[in-house]
Amino acid sequence: MAKPTIITESSPALEAEEAPVTKKSPVAGPLGWADDRLGLAKLGRGNLRKVFPDHWSFLLGEVALYSFVILLLTGVFLTIWYKPSMAEIEYAGSYQLMKGIPMSEALSSTLNISFDVRGGLLVRQIHHWAALLFVAAAFVHMLRVFFTGAFRKPREVNWLIGVGLLSMSLIAGFAGYSLPDDLLSGTGLRFVDGLIRSIPIIGTWAEFFVFGGQFPGDIIIPRLYMVHILLVPGLLLGLISAHLALVVYHKHTQYPGPGRTENNVVGYPLFPVYMAKAGGFFFVVFGLLVLMGGLFQINPVWLYGPYDPAKITAGSQPDWYMGFVEGAIRIVPNWETHIWGTTWSWNVFVPGLGMMGLLFGLLAAWPFVEAWLTGDKREHHVLDRPRNVPTRTALGVAGITAFSLFMIGGGNDIIATRFRLDLNAITLFLRVAVFVLPVIAFLITRRVCIGLQRADKERVLHGSESGIISRAPDGGYSEPHLPISVDEQYTLTSHLQHAVLEAGPTADENGIRIKQKVSPLRARLSRWFLEHDAAKPTAAELEEAASHGVGGVREIEAAEARALEESSNR
Repeated sequence: MAKPTIITESSPALEAEEAPVTKKSPVAGPLGWADDRLGLAKLGRGNLRKVFPDHWSFLLGEVALYSFVILLLTGVFLTIWYKPSMAEIEYAGSYQLMKGIPMSEALSSTLNISFDVRGGLLVRQIHHWAALLFVAAAFVHMLRVFFTGAFRKPREVNWLIGVGLLSMSLIAGFAGYSLPDDLLSGTGLRFVDGLIRSIPIIGTWAEFFVFGGQFPGDIIIPRLYMVHILLVPGLLLGLISAHLALVVYHKHTQYPGPGRTENNVVGYPLFPVYMAKAGGFFFVVFGLLVLMGGLFQINPVWLYGPYDPAKITAGSQPDWYMGFVEGAIRIVPNWETHIWGTTWSWNVFVPGLGMMGLLFGLLAAWPFVEAWLTGDKREHHVLDRPRNVPTRTALGVAGITAFSLFMIGGGNDIIATRFRLDLNAITLFLRVAVFVLPVIAFLITRRVCIGLQRADKERVLHGSESGIISRAPDGGYSEPHLPISVDEQYTLTSHLQHAVLEAGPTADENGIRIKQKVSPLRARLSRWFLEHDAAKPTAAELEEAASHGVGGVREIEAAEARALEESSNR
């Protein structure tokens, strides 16, 4: 049989099966070996040159990230020796004052870490301080994002991730706070038991489900341990990874300034500048936490003793991030309702679970609420100056005021004893203040922001004060102003100002009812949110200001010449 002719046209199937040509990496050694197999050079070539803006407020998120890393490192150390068991034993460790006292294995192992494990107490305290710093940095970071409008399109999903991170951090902090099983942490667990039981209809069932029976049961510590070292850290790690991935994808936000637009990022590259700064800052945070762990005592469980449901620690306080919940419950009157044989404890459920749900619900909804109020659907990569959005800034300050008042309520007994005040008087004051002071703070903040907006407009139009007082021939005094730089003018006038939404007609020219694009309610709320903004200078006003600026310089030069002539005559 004759041989078939050679096929010169390659088929798609054969082409797909051909092995790709592998290019040898230009880097030698282990990095070259990894690059040949993983393509790290191509991946890193673009990402290592990613630009990050240079502003101190961006470090707040880094503090939270580095605190989380330190929490993971110290948590692994503590996990080796901690025993998550509520089995009762007699303490036989080296702390003589508690020898022979019955306690759980959880507390015994905590005391063992503190007194018998080399460096254990230092690591315990670093871990606790890092937890407090992590939540504090996350709080302040979210406030920065809120006040500067960094949650706007296209970063709404990243804001929701941030809300999830904040809520998960509270759960992780509370679970870790409860693990030692001492009298203070047991008091906190009793508080949460009351919150769970206050849930209408299902409260008792939920308590039995969480605690495995009546409080305190014998399984809550192992369950909290699982939540603290496995469930919540896994969720936090995933959310942090998604958060950072979206930061890379959307590029970094930046503050207004010359050369900074919605289409670029002005700053330093990741490698080598930002990476060196970030690495150094990590060790600054680590060193600070080591100093705090070594110098400032926190959570001395050996002073509290083992948990006993019949006892309570005098002056017990939760970690600061849960103080607002306890404060809200303390100041609410004893409101209860009995319906069909069931008790509805509004005085615990509403200020406890209800307020936390309201807080995180409002935080999650705010990006979409503000977009609805302004009608803004554009992408934003340049941040707002808080003064340029006075209503949003005022709402944030009002929320901080209410949060602070609830925190004060959480320590009303400490305040009463330390300052020799009446506890009931403090409680009555806070019941009124949580409704009055946030409103006052809102009004004052909005007026301050509007005043700062007008001051910026005056500075753009009339320049900066020169500090030279001139006297006119008619005896009047004036101070000529110096024109500000073009860069400063751009910074003060580059922000967007939204027009107030107006409600459309309800019917057409034939009297037929039509669907409104903007409802009357939305129009009223938009007017409340936007109408107080001070208008930016117009182009005509800027041109006139430029001519006045030249005159101002001439007036200053003339005044300086007169002063020099007078001094020489003397």
